[in-house]
Amino acid sequence: MFRFLKFTLFALLIGYAPNALASTPKAQLQETMERVMAVAGTFRSQSDFEDNKEKLKQIILPRFDFTEMARRSLGSHWSGLNGREKEFVAAFVQFAEASYMNTIGSYRGEKMTYGREQVDRNFAEVETRVVNSRGETPITYKLHLVGREWKVYDVIIDEVSLVSNFQSQFGRILRTASMDELMRKLREKGAQS
Repeated sequence: MFRFLKFTLFALLIGYAPNALASTPKAQLQETMERVMAVAGTFRSQSDFEDNKEKLKQIILPRFDFTEMARRSLGSHWSGLNGREKEFVAAFVQFAEASYMNTIGSYRGEKMTYGREQVDRNFAEVETRVVNSRGETPITYKLHLVGREWKVYDVIIDEVSLVSNFQSQFGRILRTASMDELMRKLREKGAQS
């Protein structure tokens, strides 16, 4: 389960960069992937990764719509936050950031190929594939337009949605525990990584 999550977050993380000048979702995605892979391609040791974490965050974080991703991941429980939305988003970001930063540290020269782009007003899907020595993995990025930037709100890997996966996990936790407990678990996972 966590291996899937780490791979999913790696795919997410190589998808975005700040202030991309490209106007289409596919062009923004490709520009960002190239920047992230250029940094990750220099890693020769764990210390190289540690030294470049902040640089990677600056490339990646502005392209995520964490509020939208968190809202969709929480599903119907979002309306029960009653003014605690920012608190939940902060816990979600801590969890997601720690997971994908660990994943990018394991980058081993994977390549990306770009497929179909489908745009419907302010929403888009961009199909890509991660290519490595074991074969290809299809990844579809779901984006929406925020101002002039295309921001990710979901990633589908091998027909499995990151948001749906989170929604299932969070729903299971919330059936037997409180929102405070879910946020505590998210923070704990973020701190462990």
